[in-house]
Amino acid sequence: MRPHAPLPDKLQAHAFTTAGAVGHGVTERRLRGRDLVRPFHGVRSATPVVDLEARCRAKLLVMRRGQVFSHATACRLFGIVVPRSHEIDELDVAAFAPAAIPRGKGVRGHRLGAGGTRVGRLRGLPLVSPEDAWCQLASTSSVRELVVAGDSLLRRKHPLSTFERMRAAVVRHAGRRGHRALAAAFELVRARTDSPEETRLRLDLVEAGLPEPIVNQPISDERGRVFAFGDTAYPEYRVLVEYDGEQHRTEDSQYSRDVDRLDDLARLGWRVIRFTKRHRGLARERQLDRVREALVARGWPGPARTAS
Repeated sequence: MRPHAPLPDKLQAHAFTTAGAVGHGVTERRLRGRDLVRPFHGVRSATPVVDLEARCRAKLLVMRRGQVFSHATACRLFGIVVPRSHEIDELDVAAFAPAAIPRGKGVRGHRLGAGGTRVGRLRGLPLVSPEDAWCQLASTSSVRELVVAGDSLLRRKHPLSTFERMRAAVVRHAGRRGHRALAAAFELVRARTDSPEETRLRLDLVEAGLPEPIVNQPISDERGRVFAFGDTAYPEYRVLVEYDGEQHRTEDSQYSRDVDRLDDLARLGWRVIRFTKRHRGLARERQLDRVREALVARGWPGPARTAS
């Protein structure tokens, strides 16, 4: 078998359109070569197009004017946490009415109503706003999944939005599928979280009948120096509930900081209850019971009783 003819240098590093390649002197026969990747109709690449942003850039080459990335694809580009069921290879591409719904290989098409969605650009990619992308998850997500995603918009480091902008987006999406779940989720969204597991832990605490904790509570020592931020804290009772990711166990520097931090917390009278990925099912229920016992021991009267 004869070796494939080399491509022009301009086409080596990135995906390209077949029309553009022909303009650079590439033959149609060469474009049918099995060594070329075909991520989308009319697009070729000399190297695999694997990660999400690279696939979006390849698709952008053949997207029509006015089309944007939306739904879970836009969320993932922003770094918004999406349900695992939404982490699929198809790209969400939307067009505004009355334009036709985008179709084709590797695309999940949507039509958006005129005037109800904000759009912009992220590293040159056209896409809906972070708030609208979150709202668009509502048609196929549970309230809990929407809260996890919503918290990631208001994360402690590099937040993507504000309560005000998210509220306005919820109002704009009134009447659309999933709006009831979206409105319920918005009431449960909290700012300043650091991870989806922290959000899930907070929701579990409340669902277990415990008071809602404060998210990332600053904790000070005797001199007023803030030395820690508690994932989910009950400062009134000096009970701290935390989720420890794998880095707390595998990174020596993180482990050393944790040891010093826990010693300081104990010295100041804080009871720390830690959750890990191994706390699932019955193990998680037992750990939630420990939180309940700690709160009662520190003076929590228990859930308010309703009058009979």
